[in-house]
Amino acid sequence: MKNNDKDKAQRYWKENLTYLTILLGVWFMASYGAGILFAEPLNAIRLGGFKLGFWFAHQGSIYVFVLLIFVYIRLMNKLDKKYGYDE
Repeated sequence: MKNNDKDKAQRYWKENLTYLTILLGVWFMASYGAGILFAEPLNAIRLGGFKLGFWFAHQGSIYVFVLLIFVYIRLMNKLDKKYGYDE
């Protein structure tokens, strides 16, 4: 492997890890933050008849996770094209 290819692969992996860190941080805040840490203040708001903190703890974090999967797919497709790893 050439030195240039190795540098390109390292930049690609670093950018991938940045995306993962940000997206997992968002998921953490949606699941643990909204469902546990901030549940009491969020319970003052109702969503579909349920308290918002309760909703995030049981369903909201799952919806956020599925949405983040699609965001990750889109980001990785762009990243693959940027570094020439697309098919």
